[in-house]
Amino acid sequence: MILWHAGLSLAIVWNVFRDPALDHRLVVAGALLPDAADAAFGRPAYAHTLAAAVAVLVAVMGGTQGRRPVRRRLLALPIGMLLHLVLDGIWTKPKVLFWPLFGTAFPPGRLFPPLPLALAGELAGAWALAWFVWRFGLADRERRRDFLRSGRLAA
Repeated sequence: MILWHAGLSLAIVWNVFRDPALDHRLVVAGALLPDAADAAFGRPAYAHTLAAAVAVLVAVMGGTQGRRPVRRRLLALPIGMLLHLVLDGIWTKPKVLFWPLFGTAFPPGRLFPPLPLALAGELAGAWALAWFVWRFGLADRERRRDFLRSGRLAA
């Protein structure tokens, strides 16, 4: 589910932080990362755990000490990963979310929901992306080019 995670993550991040300087490209990358990383398993696994998102957060914080602009940019990645967990409703699967607290084996499951639900999610994500494009004037070629280069918004 690409549009669901990308679109809703962008909409949520804007409405929570309202920070045009945040690298929104990394929010989207973080929101898509868990599914890409766990695709080989065919079910929610390591990348769908709170431990993975916290590990990325700790790596960003530890690896950017004394480099505030880099930290500010890279923090968008674990934010996107955490939003992915929320949008997947992973809290309904505590053995995955809180891995390895309940054992090291992952329960059986599906990486993606059934087709009708997936299509509904993708439509919702497309709507959120359309709102994002409209809200920030990204239909304008110059604005879109600037956004794709920097990840920043002209609020």
